[in-house]
Amino acid sequence: MFEIITQTFFINAFLVTILIGFVASYYGVFIVQRQMSFLGSGLAHSAFGGVALGILLGTQPLLVAVPFTILIALLIAYFKERTSLSNDTLIGIFFSTAVALGIIFLSLKSNYTTDAFTYLFGSILSVNSTDIIASIILFIFTTIIYFAFWSRWAYSTFDVELAVVDKLPVKFDNYILSVAVALTIVISIKIIGIILISAYIVLPASIARLISKTFYQMTIASIIIGILTGLIGLFISIFVDLPSGAVIVLLQSMIFLSVFIFKNKFSQSENQ
Repeated sequence: MFEIITQTFFINAFLVTILIGFVASYYGVFIVQRQMSFLGSGLAHSAFGGVALGILLGTQPLLVAVPFTILIALLIAYFKERTSLSNDTLIGIFFSTAVALGIIFLSLKSNYTTDAFTYLFGSILSVNSTDIIASIILFIFTTIIYFAFWSRWAYSTFDVELAVVDKLPVKFDNYILSVAVALTIVISIKIIGIILISAYIVLPASIARLISKTFYQMTIASIIIGILTGLIGLFISIFVDLPSGAVIVLLQSMIFLSVFIFKNKFSQSENQ
């Protein structure tokens, strides 16, 4: 075990897990509180189209998936403002289109199986210096976002109409949040995988919501839970030789169910 954790691939995965755990759990708070979970799933599937295009072009998939997924996120936000269609409908339209494009891109490329599976299911063995740099940049970006936007996002999360009346740039803030979530999803899929990334973003925030009394507490708790479960899941996945993304998400799901059961029993005992 000691030999494994001193290897370069594990050190890289360890660092990326901390950075992504912080970022994903932070944005997950707003996704959960605003009931935007389907957006995370939609953008994750949309990222598949960008990854597939990167594989087809023979370049670093991340470099193509980032602008591709950001474009999809901006288009969803744009059409939401200018049509009467629901957010879920627009997400379904765009992510289905992106997935269809991804399938076509992969069908045009031979010998794509390994690369595609890496992004679909996640792999700590595939984390490289590019992923670390991208994670650091995203972490810095999120830290800036925290100080610049948290109070405004929190305000509009609970009362968007009053935020508009107070002349807060709600539409602009929504675009920034969409772009930030898109970036987080694309950069996270190397560790978690496209299929599970939406759960990875939502679960820490959902656990935090069960145990928090204020939105600020929920934010801090979500970040702590996201980082700790990511690291614990990473160690377990190495020890039992299973995909890290699946192990992390299962661990988070078990904690969610445990907290839910404990809270319900505690509430019932108080009422008796």
